[in-house]
Amino acid sequence: MNNKITDNIINIGVDDHQIDLFEGQYKVPKGMRYNSYLIIDDKIAILDSVDYKFKDEWLDKLNKELKGRIPDYLIIHHMEPDHSANIMNLVKAYPTIILIGNLKTFQMLDSFFPNEEYHKQIVNENDILDLGHHQLKFIMAPMVHWPEVMMSYEINNKVLFSADAFGKFGSLDIDDDWDDEGRRYYYGIVGKYGVQVQNVIKKLASFDLKCICSLHGPILNNNLDHYLSLYQKWSTYSYEEEDKVLILYTSVYNHTKEAVLKLQKLLNNNCVIYDLARSDMSLCVAEAFRYKKIVLATTTYNADIYPFMKELIIELVDRNFQNHQIAIIENGSWAPMVVKKIKTYLENSKNIEYIGEVHIKSSLDNNSLKELETLNEVLNRR
Repeated sequence: MNNKITDNIINIGVDDHQIDLFEGQYKVPKGMRYNSYLIIDDKIAILDSVDYKFKDEWLDKLNKELKGRIPDYLIIHHMEPDHSANIMNLVKAYPTIILIGNLKTFQMLDSFFPNEEYHKQIVNENDILDLGHHQLKFIMAPMVHWPEVMMSYEINNKVLFSADAFGKFGSLDIDDDWDDEGRRYYYGIVGKYGVQVQNVIKKLASFDLKCICSLHGPILNNNLDHYLSLYQKWSTYSYEEEDKVLILYTSVYNHTKEAVLKLQKLLNNNCVIYDLARSDMSLCVAEAFRYKKIVLATTTYNADIYPFMKELIIELVDRNFQNHQIAIIENGSWAPMVVKKIKTYLENSKNIEYIGEVHIKSSLDNNSLKELETLNEVLNRR
């Protein structure tokens, strides 16, 4: 793996295959990447550190590239511990280093590392740090996805250091498609903050970008319009897939599943189906934002909806779910509550259009079969 971004900008990050859950909740079977960057110039800047487990590996990589020189600056784009855990280990190794961040950066740093001494320099929007042949311009990006987040733009090489934005799940030593894991990462980590992402995208419109260096995932240096267009869609809650239908379901004794499979046949397999009890919830959340037409199929359970479906909807609402068409397949042997509860949970979600309902009483009968056929016609018209 080539860690050189340019002759003098180097990725000194690490791959994490010890982790099973990122942030304690997102399954990462292909590991995780923590990127840290080094700019070697008249003055030397390190950009972010890595997770605490990789202190020695990271410092060894850094020292190998420094070749005996002393770094001048550590730029802190984001204070989340997977990027900030080794800040004080770096300060101990190089006591003269100056930490660069904004006002909120140092408020958080003092919370994570109380009573520690260090040299600091506070920067603001559009401030420039001159390293010699490289100049870093700072871009504030609050709530993408923490309040202290900032990015920096290296003016001469046109490289954007984007903090967590444009990141993805997965390590760099495994070849993996960016879009799917980038989407799951975005909606899991950043999805709630579409307005704030839009604010940053508007700022970036005035920059000539040749390369995007995130804190997670690969260096993006080809077809940047593709990644920017996806972030434009995701941050405006615009769907990507208009034709196929997404079906998300739970089933206790397979009767609801039977209805889902019947609908799949009616749709001529022009659908994507997930059993919420057996699927990665973060993937299902990301997929729900991806498709325009969604069918939610579930049972009444304790005068509510089945727990996995309830979890999905709560996750969607927490991420500002909006702008989709929803059909509901409700199964209730007595006192059915699915339609009522789903609409209640989604009542504050913007631009949700309900396009059909199927009512099953325990198992499919002639009436519910006719409703399924009607739903199929509606889904094919839209």
